[in-house]
Amino acid sequence: MLPGCPTWPKELADRYRKEGCWRGETFGDMLRQRAAAHGDRIAIVSGDQRMSYAELDARADRLTAGFRKLGIQPQDRVIVQLPNIPQFFEAIFALFRLGALPVFSLPVHRKSEITYLCEFTEAVAYIIPDTDSGFDYRDLAEQVKEAAPALRHVIVAGDPGKFTALGNLYADPVSGMEGPSPGDVAFLQLSGGTTGLPKLIPRTHDDYIYSLRVSAEICSLNENSAYLAVLPVAHNYPLSSPGVLGTLYAGGRVVLARGASPDEAFPLIAEERVTITAVVPPLALIWLDAAASRRYDLSHLQVLQVGGAKFSAEAAKRVSTAMGCTLQQVYGMAEGLVNYTRLDDPEEIIVNTQGRPMSPYDEVRLVDDDDCEVASGEVGHLLTRGPYTIRGYYKAEKHNAKAFTTDGFYRTGDLARLTSAGYLVIEGRDKDQINRGGDKVAAEEVENHLLAHPGVHDAAVVAMPDEFLGERTCAFVVPYHSSSLTDAELKAFLRGRGLAAYKIPDRVEFVDSFPQTGVGKVSKKTLRELIAKKQTSLASVPK
Repeated sequence: MLPGCPTWPKELADRYRKEGCWRGETFGDMLRQRAAAHGDRIAIVSGDQRMSYAELDARADRLTAGFRKLGIQPQDRVIVQLPNIPQFFEAIFALFRLGALPVFSLPVHRKSEITYLCEFTEAVAYIIPDTDSGFDYRDLAEQVKEAAPALRHVIVAGDPGKFTALGNLYADPVSGMEGPSPGDVAFLQLSGGTTGLPKLIPRTHDDYIYSLRVSAEICSLNENSAYLAVLPVAHNYPLSSPGVLGTLYAGGRVVLARGASPDEAFPLIAEERVTITAVVPPLALIWLDAAASRRYDLSHLQVLQVGGAKFSAEAAKRVSTAMGCTLQQVYGMAEGLVNYTRLDDPEEIIVNTQGRPMSPYDEVRLVDDDDCEVASGEVGHLLTRGPYTIRGYYKAEKHNAKAFTTDGFYRTGDLARLTSAGYLVIEGRDKDQINRGGDKVAAEEVENHLLAHPGVHDAAVVAMPDEFLGERTCAFVVPYHSSSLTDAELKAFLRGRGLAAYKIPDRVEFVDSFPQTGVGKVSKKTLRELIAKKQTSLASVPK
């Protein structure tokens, strides 16, 4: 096991193996088996490119050999920041086979996040596209290399510039190479994060493949399924719920989209006969509005998954009529627990709940502030443990002591209630985190960047209600008296510090001081109420 990664107690690990949750599979073996079973069947579709299971397997083998020649070793960490392109799959399966660990970054991450990941994980390599969506990742890599000189390799899918071309690394496969064990860490994912920069989530081959298998079963995936990936595939939700990896596990076809708008997604649904896709609530609303005016054949679409944030019941009611398919609500977290509404659930459950745990071995507790279980139907803090929920973050001993109970339950940070039928209804968050349309913004991280500005005396970032995204970010800023700060200046400052675009505050409010709680802390509750009231007042002003 990778040092710094807590794992399951032996008695629980033995139980999960005995019960058949963990079957001793690795990702490298999984792809090999699917290639043997499905060979010429298409695994990946990307534009005009169509890659079979056999081709993906062979290319992953050749890239494994290339990574070895480059000097990448088992347990080395490799930052992977690739968009929805076939090279994403070739790279991660090659790293899986080698036993090196992908660290999944998102395309929107910039210097602040990538430098942190490189330094914290002691990454030896960083895999990027040349350009994507008008952004040159090679320029970003140069900045990261200056800030993290221990990074040995920058590998580029496309024109490498001054770095190493991914396309030049494919080599003759090496036979007899010993791969990782099923209980080994397969990769590191990013947490949503509520305290500064994100924590890293270690996922093993055993636990993650179990989640794929169960997800694929619940979503009725098979070799005839076609999954459209419109969200960035490095996100846990489109990666595994059932996502692109669950689709490959089932022998189905992954269709990669470079954009999520109806004008990009709807033609792919029609042309590729897509059967299932996953969106976040703001995107679902756009699709629902667009469906009536677009003339594409969406009849093959069987399931529209909505997750990443709570989906309003009123919007949920529109899905079956507007899209002609079944809505499946998905609520989960990269740390583990995933809940689904079932495809045969009555509409009342599909519309009004966020699903029930996918595994019979998921354990769920709802507790009050003193960790005492609440009465049935009451709202409580959601705690969970199970065969695919981690036992701790990577190299985060102090944080783990707070984020996990002494008996191994993960404190999700969500407030929820449980229906009599065992379905969860998410009622909010108890952590200092903003869920901006599925993108999680850690208030403390943004506050720390704001405080680096010489004109800022203090800063507090809170959520404000938004009809479209659910929540947006509002930064309350106390400037120094001599400062003549503007919101445009602050936003430009944050962009200059390499902060991802979704973390830049949507609104900045300048105040003389912050309201305080009875013990002298900043009352973010009051700040949230203030901005919500101000929004309501502005909305009522006649235009």
